[in-house]
Amino acid sequence: MKNVLKLVFGLTIIPFILMSQNADKSDWQGGVPEGCTTITVGKSATADGSVITSHTDDSHRTRSWIDIVPPAENKKGAIVPMYKRVQNDSLAMPAYGHEKVGEIPQVKNTYGYINTAYPSLNQKQLAMGESTFGGRDELQSDAGIIDCQRLCLLMLERESTARGAIKMAGELLEKYGWNDYGECLTIADKKEVWHFEVVGPGKGKVGAVWAAQRVPDGHVGVNANASTIKEIDLDNKDYFMASDNIYDVALENGWWDPENEPFRFCYTYAPDSRTSLAARRREWRVFDLLAPSLKLDPNAENYPFSVKPDTLVTMEKIISVFKDYYQGTPFDMRQTLTVTDDEGKTIISPLANPHMPYDANKLHKINGGWGWLGERTIARWYTMYATIIQLRDWLPDEIGGVEWLAMDNVASSIYVPIYAGVTDLPHYYKTPGRVNGYTLESAWWIFNRLGTLSAQRWGDMHKDVDAVWVPMQKSFIDELPSIDQQALELYEEDPEKARAFLTEYSGSKGIMVMERAIILGDFLWTKYDEKF
Repeated sequence: MKNVLKLVFGLTIIPFILMSQNADKSDWQGGVPEGCTTITVGKSATADGSVITSHTDDSHRTRSWIDIVPPAENKKGAIVPMYKRVQNDSLAMPAYGHEKVGEIPQVKNTYGYINTAYPSLNQKQLAMGESTFGGRDELQSDAGIIDCQRLCLLMLERESTARGAIKMAGELLEKYGWNDYGECLTIADKKEVWHFEVVGPGKGKVGAVWAAQRVPDGHVGVNANASTIKEIDLDNKDYFMASDNIYDVALENGWWDPENEPFRFCYTYAPDSRTSLAARRREWRVFDLLAPSLKLDPNAENYPFSVKPDTLVTMEKIISVFKDYYQGTPFDMRQTLTVTDDEGKTIISPLANPHMPYDANKLHKINGGWGWLGERTIARWYTMYATIIQLRDWLPDEIGGVEWLAMDNVASSIYVPIYAGVTDLPHYYKTPGRVNGYTLESAWWIFNRLGTLSAQRWGDMHKDVDAVWVPMQKSFIDELPSIDQQALELYEEDPEKARAFLTEYSGSKGIMVMERAIILGDFLWTKYDEKF
């Protein structure tokens, strides 16, 4: 079948096959599984002056449960085990197992943190986002012992600033080695946010190659499964850092000719990632939603590392970006597609299931553009959880750090504020339900049930879902300053009272949305029972 000849806007209702939201399938582009999206915002680009990092964990294999790891005083000789993720299909649902590959010495005192699959926020307002970009296969080395999830954990346990975390990561990776494919970590503290991109040193070698670039305070950045760091200026220490071997590995492998081309990290170490339409289109969409005046080309190969938004970024705005599926653009997969096949026959069908606008219709088999290997949206049906983390330097750390946490597909979910000072979470979050099978005691299953159901008639059901979540989300955002003030007054009296107050507040909101999501799912079953 030939490529697209004509796009016709509007919906054509014809029979289609809905792909189950519980199917464990990863899309691949250039050998790299489709993964996560992370958006970063500097403190001068946000409406309230907070620094923001974020993450959508777009993989149903990762861990579905979330808990709080408290600060600890560790005994002399304590160690931190290092693991490598391996696929495990022996449980109720496909998952990752963890194979121990080594250990490193533990430090005496460690900070507490929110323990998501990729640990995300610690008690000192250090926060993480993550996005896989793969990189050259030749660079991955099993001689190292630190993978992405363990590196996030080590940073949050041991550091309080983004620069300190990057420096520590460089030292640990040089000594113990990176055992993963190319990753971008968006590392933020209450002053600034950096993108840290890391790849292996080469087969059989211990170490890593990495570069880090700071997002200017007045800018927004994005990583959507493609390396985005290009030229680096290591003399400008306020904006760039890198491993000592960053040029040597490139020269040794013939990936850079210094006599004829500038050094660009992404083209040197992850060139295939820049050809990924699934990544580039999301980069364009984030920037176009936040800085439409730039009129960026949606088909470009490269975009700026970061841009200045047209208006200051609010929580409502960044949430709307994460809920996006190209609605209202030429790339909206709800539209119909007219294709002429090799025999000259004209076929008209939806680009995707018109009620679940996240995946291109496999019938078209159009790679590199509309198709299974090409287009993908920001909102995804296989998101495990998503975070938007605000870091605020005018408040004590326990109050200043807020992790907005959503479960499953962001388009049919709601973000709940979890403060850095909380000491516990409701049982819904801590129940490892996915690997044990369906249960309404698990936060992920509750929202996966709602997301899967609403996808059956997305064009209708999303209105019912939005009618509940949109005003509730606004109420959570609007009441935050009042909660901050109440917590601050308690903190000045006794920090423990503030932590107890925040634990009760965040927990009550978590329980509220779980119970409401169950009721909403029951309502959809009832309302649409005879309309499927």
